[in-house]
Formats: sequence, structure tokens, C-alpha cells
Amino acid sequence: MEWKNVLTELFKIDYPIIQAPMLGVTTPQMAAAASNAGALGSLALGDLAAEKCIELIRETKKLTNKPFAVNIFVHKIDPITPKLEADYAKTKKYLQKFTEKLGVQTDFPDINEIQLTDYHDQIEAILLENCGIVSFTFGNLDQESIAALKENKVLLIGTCTSVQEAIVLEKSGIDIICVQGIEAGGHRGSFLEETIPQIGGLSLLSQVSETVNAPLIYAGGIYNAKTLLASKTLGADGFQLGSLFLATAESALQDFEKHRLRNVKENEIVLTKSFSGRYARGIRNSFIKEIEDSEFILPYPYQNKLTAELRKIAKLEKNADLVSIWAGQSISGFNEVSTEIIIRNLIEETENFA
Repeated sequence: MEWKNVLTELFKIDYPIIQAPMLGVTTPQMAAAASNAGALGSLALGDLAAEKCIELIRETKKLTNKPFAVNIFVHKIDPITPKLEADYAKTKKYLQKFTEKLGVQTDFPDINEIQLTDYHDQIEAILLENCGIVSFTFGNLDQESIAALKENKVLLIGTCTSVQEAIVLEKSGIDIICVQGIEAGGHRGSFLEETIPQIGGLSLLSQVSETVNAPLIYAGGIYNAKTLLASKTLGADGFQLGSLFLATAESALQDFEKHRLRNVKENEIVLTKSFSGRYARGIRNSFIKEIEDSEFILPYPYQNKLTAELRKIAKLEKNADLVSIWAGQSISGFNEVSTEIIIRNLIEETENFA
């Protein structure tokens, strides 16, 4: 297989393989390992404060001199209204009763204690650190931010989950589009519709490829040479992998979470809004079952901020029933070797297969 293409040229990498940004999983060590393997590492900054973004970027730069992307959340935040305040208070009370029943003591924050990040502050930090590649999800950058980043020769990667979202991104001047299939683990990048598109990833990729001219990265279900080559046939220039790296040596997941991944069954992978208020694909557990059957799901990011302390405590107690373990539909065995080794093995497998 010929790896060199428009993306290897743009990113200045050897292989158009992208390690997916996964907040809570990705570490500077993982991003650096992917980049050192000749792929594109991605540092997940999510909605972290600008100071933390700078710290993580600088740590990654110490580990690699190769290009890597940084990824941020570009989402619309609902203003705090009297109704939202009332809903938040009810949801907090419900969660307190639920966790007390389980014997878990959690200090859930009040709505006025929540810290929300403005992505414009992150962009300032990214520009300060001279990052050359920025990917984003949950929305589209405003024109002022696009102009500022492009003035500094930053490559922009937007995320779409529908043909219409791909059109919006291309028209606004985004350089590269990541087509996120519904098979992908973690949060959906949908931003135009209230309900997420239900189209399968490869069908979506084919349609987007026929509609826009921007280079495409495909994300969703890629875990071996066959799935990579299938997405290439349907129009992908780049191949984004996430679930393959969940249990790697560089993953931020703890041993009990990796153990749960290794024992997951196909029918346990579900889409849920229970932890964050946005649809995400991961492993069903007691918390998901409880909340999905209730009316207590706030809009993102309020649900996400409300449940953050519970997830933190659950990690300390190694309780897999109360943490969010995101994973895609392709169950791959979850190898604990280095990210770099997994990428090199995939490259070799693909070359032998092709």
C-alpha cells in the first residue's frame, strides 16, 4: 500500500494514521508515541483551562520533535436559566440519593460552582505555543477564530457526523474533515441536529466523499488492515484510531478500567447521554442503567460537570459501575503494549495484506 498522500504532505508525517484524541485517556506520552511511530499523535485538551492546555502541550513537546495535533471542544453552552437551575437541583438531589444508596459519598457541586471553559481562551494558548494542527469537535469554530488560526498557518480539522455538517465545515474554510462514524467510541461530534444521525460510518464516509473536496479522515470501527483499507476504498485519506489505544501502556485508564475493557461483551457497548448530557458510546454499567431509565439528564456540559466528582471518586474506589469507560463497536482485544508498537504492527499488517 502506498501511504504517502495529501495528508502525509500536509501533516509532515510518514503514515496518514491519526491517534484519536480521547479526553481522560490520551496522555502526552500517548500522543508522542503515536507521532514517534510516524503517525499523527493527538493531544486531547477538551474543555481544560488554558493554563492546563499549555502545561500538557509543553510536556508533549519534551517527548517528541514530530508534529502532533491538539484537540478542543467547540460547543454551544446553554445559559443558566431559572428552569436549568431547577432541573440541575432536582438532578443533583436524585444523584445524591442514588449514590448514598450505594454507600458512595459524593459532594456534587452546585450549579454556581461549575467552572466552564471558553474555547477562545484555549485558542490563545494554542497560538502562544505555536501548535501547527488543531482538531475540534461538538461544533464549528467562529470565523474570527478560524481567521486567527489560519493567519498563523495552523491546519484545522473539523468533525462531522452528517453530510450537511461536512458541507458547513468546508464552506467555513476548515482544511480537513474528520468523518465520525456512529461505530466510534466516545462522544459524538454532531452539532447541527438535536438527535444524532443514525447513518452507518462507511455509508456516511462514501456520501461525504462524493459531496466535499476537502481531504477526509475516517473515524469509527478501524482496528485492523481490512477495516483501514475498506475506509480507504470509500474515500478516506486518513485513518483515525481510538479504541485500539485504550489499554496501551500510555493510556490514562487505570488497571481496573482496562480489565473491564478486556472482558466487555458485544452487547454491552451502548450509546448514552447519562454521564455527560451528550451521546457517547461506551460500556453499559449500573450508573447508565439507572440514569437512562430516569428523566435526570441535563444538557451538556452541565450533566458532565455534575457527574465529574462521582467519576473521580469511583476511580479512586476502582468502581467500574460508576465511571464512564468509552469504547467503540469494534472490540479489538485491548492490547497493553505501547501505542507505538500497535501502530507499527498495523502498518506492517496493512502492507502485507495489500
